[in-house]
Amino acid sequence: MINELELANKVAAFLWYEADLLDHRSYQEWLGLWTEKGHYIVPTDREVTDYQSTLNLAYDDGAMRRMRIARLESGESVSAASATVTVRMVSRIRVLDAGEDRILVRCAMTLNELRHGNLITYPADVEFTLVPKDDSFAIEQKVVKLLHAEGYLRTVSFIF
Repeated sequence: MINELELANKVAAFLWYEADLLDHRSYQEWLGLWTEKGHYIVPTDREVTDYQSTLNLAYDDGAMRRMRIARLESGESVSAASATVTVRMVSRIRVLDAGEDRILVRCAMTLNELRHGNLITYPADVEFTLVPKDDSFAIEQKVVKLLHAEGYLRTVSFIF
């Protein structure tokens, strides 16, 4: 059995790796981090927990994630037409629960986007459900709770 400090370090390394893949547009590698049944969720309400029955900015299963990536990589998405550069900062990583088959994690993320010379910041709490896979993890669920999800969000050309 892995000790708490070792688990926290492995989880942090995994979350930083995921952020790095997204910042460097390594989308195919990013898709490989997921379980097939995993969900990528960006709710419009930070307090909601029933994501399936409520409005979300994103509620992607495996097929939807692949379609989203295909649009970003092909330039078919209007929002992808103007290239954006992002830098994510992941901090305050906390393992909430660690079982044999699931690990619940919460962290803070700040995504900085530079587009057309304008810098925009998106702060969020992010909750992950990770499953052990080989010597690392796979993402079963990622919920991005944007601080200003209920306010104005312009078209985004990235994945949170």
